[in-house]
Amino acid sequence: MVCYLSYNSPMTAMGRPTLYEPEMCEQAHNYCLLGATNDELAAFFHVSPSTIDRWIAGRADFGDAVRQGRVVADARVARSLYDRAVGYDREIERAVVLDGKLKFLTSTVHYPPNVPACIFWLRNRRPDTWGDRAPSSDNYSYDPVAELEAAGERARHEPIPSREEVP
Repeated sequence: MVCYLSYNSPMTAMGRPTLYEPEMCEQAHNYCLLGATNDELAAFFHVSPSTIDRWIAGRADFGDAVRQGRVVADARVARSLYDRAVGYDREIERAVVLDGKLKFLTSTVHYPPNVPACIFWLRNRRPDTWGDRAPSSDNYSYDPVAELEAAGERARHEPIPSREEVP
């Protein structure tokens, strides 16, 4: 009977040591609040995009920080898109000189609904109704996207009333 005895030394870590630092979680979170992609995070931390992918997958604190930052950023963009789609009012404050005195005037500016924003919102929120796909039945003739585009064209060609005409 032949018996081989061998000694297996414990494996040492191969490759370069990680550049990851726990403080990077907060930096990644803040950068993701501004809409950073994995490629932009990689450039910011001076690592490769695959390293960022590994940190997100393998380090729960880093992955959570990135995901939470992106959720907030995506929510802000969704809210802004919604506001553009339905229209909104905004308070504007301006400084003017009147009779040699500096006065502040506040006015409300109305931003009307934006048709492309409406279409984008509806196609993503209600793809079964507003999607680009052709309707499944042949007798279906109503096209809500075409109707919205036509309404946008009509609004674009209407003259803008002067201040005196607006009630």
